[in-house]
Amino acid sequence: MPARNAAGTRRRETILQHAADLASVEGLEGLTIGRLAGELEMSKSGLFEHFGSKEGLQVATVETAKAKLWSEVVEPASTATPGLDRLRALIEGYIGYLQREVFPGGCFLSAASAEFDGRPGPVRDVIATAMRAWGAELETHAGIALRQGELPDGTDPAQLVFELGAFATRANALFQLYRDPAVFERARVAVTKALG
Repeated sequence: MPARNAAGTRRRETILQHAADLASVEGLEGLTIGRLAGELEMSKSGLFEHFGSKEGLQVATVETAKAKLWSEVVEPASTATPGLDRLRALIEGYIGYLQREVFPGGCFLSAASAEFDGRPGPVRDVIATAMRAWGAELETHAGIALRQGELPDGTDPAQLVFELGAFATRANALFQLYRDPAVFERARVAVTKALG
């Protein structure tokens, strides 16, 4: 890759990381090319060249946040044995991701989902796709665990994943509101009870 292209790629990654950090706290709607240009000391036209529009910036920011979730949670968990061990690693990885404050506003995708759940369009679509992918990863390993006899007969993998997600999402919301790290241990206790 030519040096100029590599520098452009690094610059775009820096812009998107800053955008994701900002949007995790203030929402995607507050993310504008003008504001981002000011914070990064860039020209609006320079940012426009990267994204084309506010919507393009928002979509790219969501994709960056999903990639961060994958690199911080899914990829490290991939070393665990498929099934219950992997499911536990994914959920523990996600709770740790929230606890480490990978994004200053907590779970980017949870916040973006709440912001855009009732708004049709490309931004909502990319958020929904990211959330589906995360849920599918969890359900895959819940299903494997069930087939391997690691979960009680009759366990509904989709219901189990719904409950596990609720524990982590609640911990995220309470931590963001109260800044009490004890909520993460509560989530871990709930996960342990749910998984046996």
